[in-house]
Amino acid sequence: MIVTTAGRTTEQMIQTARKVANDLGYHYFQRNKRSIHTLFKEKQQDVLVIGKSRFEWYRIEGGDPIFFHPNTAAFRVKRWLNGEVEPFLQATDLKEGMTFLDCTLGLASDSIMASMATGKQGQVVGIEGNKLLAYLVKTGLKTWESDMHQMNEAMKRIEVLQGNHQAILSKLSDDSFDVVYFDPMFHEHIEESNGIAPLRNVGVQDELMEQTIRDAQRVARHRVVLKDHWKSERFERLGFTVLKRKTAKFHYGYVKT
Repeated sequence: MIVTTAGRTTEQMIQTARKVANDLGYHYFQRNKRSIHTLFKEKQQDVLVIGKSRFEWYRIEGGDPIFFHPNTAAFRVKRWLNGEVEPFLQATDLKEGMTFLDCTLGLASDSIMASMATGKQGQVVGIEGNKLLAYLVKTGLKTWESDMHQMNEAMKRIEVLQGNHQAILSKLSDDSFDVVYFDPMFHEHIEESNGIAPLRNVGVQDELMEQTIRDAQRVARHRVVLKDHWKSERFERLGFTVLKRKTAKFHYGYVKT
């Protein structure tokens, strides 16, 4: 991985790029108007581009760049604030002041909803296995500015941990969180939004094990929740009660603790 700046570089972007490279242990290279394709050919590595408003991860294997954005969370938040039902919040049963552990953070769309629901007195922690994705999301949550003050504040409250969720869960104390949540990569493919699709190539794809769910039940005071494809056999295999939704491509399941 190398770190550089956007095409139209400013001194501030250069200083930010140097800091990011130092934080992550990568090398910084001056852009010098070279294209991403040229940098791929010269360095034979992925490229992290530091722009004015966001960081973009270009993978040498190709595909769209990966960057933090609230994705569908903004639409979900607006609908929820307008009184519409939010299936994720029904499944998790989150209330003001509760604590939530997201074991598969991704771009944090579900954690943003959790932070909205639990409020200033609550706590939301997300675990992301991919080092660079965790950094992009952690930075983005603190700096992204939407047109909704409540959502901006909710994003800033989310704590991001980088690591293996199975290892982290095993070290947590009993009843550390009210709700523990999993949204693993689906075995069945569905058409994803443009923002989510690239994550399939970089997201951790470890299979959920029975021991992981046992640890989650030990850690969760209230319930453990799983989001998965409607055809998934994980629900039955791992003992989840499924909240089926007609025409939905995915369901939620839960285990009370």
